[in-house]
Formats: sequence, C-alpha cells, structure tokens
Amino acid sequence: MGRNGAKHELPSRQELRVWRDYVETSEALRRLLGARLQQQSGISSADYSVLLALSEAGERAMRSSELAARIGWDRSRLSHHLARMEKRELIRRERCADDSRGSTVVLTDAGLGQFRRGSVPHLRDVHELFVDALAPQQLLALGDAVASLRAHLEQQCGELDPRPPGARGAAGR
Repeated sequence: MGRNGAKHELPSRQELRVWRDYVETSEALRRLLGARLQQQSGISSADYSVLLALSEAGERAMRSSELAARIGWDRSRLSHHLARMEKRELIRRERCADDSRGSTVVLTDAGLGQFRRGSVPHLRDVHELFVDALAPQQLLALGDAVASLRAHLEQQCGELDPRPPGARGAAGR
C-alpha cells in the first residue's frame, strides 16, 4: 500500500520527471565531485569513502566486513580496492586477533595525511556545487525530504545506515 493506503501505482509524469531529475542530478554531482577530488588530491571517491570511514573509526581501524557494510560495498569489491590502497600505503590490513579468517583495516599515517589534504578542497567543492546552489530554506526542505525518504526506506527495507546515530551526517558524505 502507498502513502494514502492506495495500491502501489506507476509514477505520474510529474513524479517520474522529479525522479529522473533527482537521479540524473545526483549522478552528475557525484561525478563532478569525484573528478575534482581526483584532480586536486590524487584520491578517488572510492578511496575517500574508505578513508572517511576509517578516520571516523576508533583507533582508525575496523574489521573489513564492518567497513564493507559501512560504505555499502560487497566484500569482494572492498578486498580488491583495499589491495590497491595498500600498495599506495594508505591503509594496511592486519589479521583479526579474535578471528583468524577476518582482517582489520588500519588507516596509516600516510593515508590520514592524504585524507586530510583532500578533505578541505573536497568540502569546499561540496559547498560550491551543492550548498551554494540552494537557498537556506531549500537546503532545510531538502534535508527534510531526505530524512522522510530515509525513514520510508528503513521502514520498507530495514536499517540502511550501519553507523551509530551520533556518527550520521558526518562531513564529506
């Protein structure tokens, strides 16, 4: 059932236009931010996601399975990406003390430095390309709309964000 108790229907033309605008604009924004991040700091959006999660973790480390869940990747993708990051000495992997099958991913000092150097220009770009495009009331309305969408999805699908509530909305996400 839909919002008003009606059967799920196909989107109207207007609803479909809003949906497509949302998807296309979000993808364009992510592409542009990713390209700028790569150009300015030499790290990819994928690197940034891993580095951000590790920088927020206690002792700058977490199990690889937890990291995969945190950034929404499958374990295989994460494993391949971590191998590339490890070669660049941004992270290191250690055997898990309590589980010989698992590994802990640790943010190195070099990785933390790269993350910090990339964060300032990246966050300036977020401000320029996202925040500056919206009036303050539009930004608040968008925040409300995103919160409603997240709540709806969590009701339909379960918890979407494995981070504790206090860690949500962290910079750079």
